[in-house]
Amino acid sequence: MKKLVKVVGAIIENENNEILCALRSPDMSLPNLWEFPGGKLESGEGYKEAIEREIMEELGCSVRFIDIFNDNTHEYDAFIVNLVTVKCILVSGTPTASEHSKLIWLKRENLNSLKWAPADIPAVEELIEEK
Repeated sequence: MKKLVKVVGAIIENENNEILCALRSPDMSLPNLWEFPGGKLESGEGYKEAIEREIMEELGCSVRFIDIFNDNTHEYDAFIVNLVTVKCILVSGTPTASEHSKLIWLKRENLNSLKWAPADIPAVEELIEEK
């Protein structure tokens, strides 16, 4: 049976109504696909604690959790991911790619121009419809 991995991803929007997109590095699983930055929930952690910790670890900046946006489960070849994307506000610092190959800010209507990890696609589609 495939392992279920619980993951939280951040939808961070800037003052120009652009959303932060992160390119997975060649060393990561699902290399060279775009995603919302975040990571696995640790034991006993809620989405708020997990996303605030993960963004500080991955991007070196602080965000504040606002609300759950999308909850999607996707079955990959080797595992199953339950990805919960959450809306966040950038509180301090500038997001910096340390684990990812690249970070970019994109308007909602341009999100489809990227090749997204399959688990992230439902949230991308919902964001585009939301405008």
